[in-house]
Amino acid sequence: MLAFATQAFAQDPGPLKLTLRDAVQLALKQNPRVILANLGVAQSEQDRNIARSALLPQVAGHAGETVNRLNLESAIGFSFPGFPQHVGPYRYEQFGTNFNAPVLDLTLWRRYRASQWGIDSSRAQETTAREESVMLVVSQYLGSQRAAADVEAARSRVDLAQAIYDQAADLQKNGVGTGIDTLRSNVQLQNEKQRLIVARTQLQTALYGLARLLNVEPKQRVELADAVSFFDTPEVNVDQTVERAFETRPELHQLHAEERRAELELGGASDARLPRVSVSGFWAQQGLNSSTAIPVYTYQANIDVPLFTGGRIQAERTRAELAIRQLKQREQDVRSRIVLDVQTSVAQLASARSEVDVARMGIDLARQEVEQARDRFQAGVANSVEVVQAQDGLARASDNQIAALYRYNQARADLAHSIGQMEALYAK
Repeated sequence: MLAFATQAFAQDPGPLKLTLRDAVQLALKQNPRVILANLGVAQSEQDRNIARSALLPQVAGHAGETVNRLNLESAIGFSFPGFPQHVGPYRYEQFGTNFNAPVLDLTLWRRYRASQWGIDSSRAQETTAREESVMLVVSQYLGSQRAAADVEAARSRVDLAQAIYDQAADLQKNGVGTGIDTLRSNVQLQNEKQRLIVARTQLQTALYGLARLLNVEPKQRVELADAVSFFDTPEVNVDQTVERAFETRPELHQLHAEERRAELELGGASDARLPRVSVSGFWAQQGLNSSTAIPVYTYQANIDVPLFTGGRIQAERTRAELAIRQLKQREQDVRSRIVLDVQTSVAQLASARSEVDVARMGIDLARQEVEQARDRFQAGVANSVEVVQAQDGLARASDNQIAALYRYNQARADLAHSIGQMEALYAK
């Protein structure tokens, strides 16, 4: 029984069949980049809480027992005749609370506001990571579907080549065909079988890449559930404008949050020259023992005015100004890249749509050519060379159709990515 249980656990799990939407949703849950981005948001929220705590009163309780022995001569600088040189040792007990609270500190306030914008920046980074993860999964899934289509096309070409070889062999057996025709057909059959082997290897490699993106167990096999509706991907509104992309792309949202945060840091550096007002103190029960303890307290208000900081404040201002200039330059570069992405994806989508129409017409014509070539070969009007050429033409037309349909769906995905709508289209 123990051996049987061990063997059962050692067996490979069943295949994981995923639709395109299932694959995207699984990647958003398990992809390491998305997980790290989520942790970054949580860390930014804790940074906000830390910055907010600096604005609130800080209260601490304490209790202690102290033993003192003092040297009077060292404390006052001379000795009294007839008095001992020291006092003590004596002990006293104390327990109570102390507090410290800022009243007016604009630097702490701006630091808290900057931490809030840091959360917005982290959330934009998370959205960017999710969009890129969806883009990678969709591209890999479409590539895997293309490889699956190549396998099906190669299998159908093998069946066709086998039928033509059988036809040539029958003609030769009946004394109508020649040996060279049968040989040509057999060579074509072996070529198509080799293409099928290559196509199956490419499909397996593409599925391995998809499993890696989904972060599934290495022993877990992944299968495509959308093989029937192979080129059925969500539609994208081509009328999306560049302005819409500016509103939805998370990269720009992140830069805007970082710019606002840098501006607050610049204001905080400037406010460091202003006075800071705070209150502090303590209250405690103090005495030689608990029975003799009496309340003691100290309350004070503080005003701190920086007079000389060694150039620290000016350096912080300059650093914040340089950060703002860098962010402005990055924003200009991102805007230019977004314009290029939208324009390129729209042009590629229009071109791919035309390719699909041409490829469909081409494969219809190629199939008619194969049928006519087979009929002519059967009737003895043509030899097998014409049939082999028709087979090659059908193979090229099939490859063109698969590539055109793949490029069309990939262009739609690129357009969705250029306007920041990958997750909205493929995960919901």
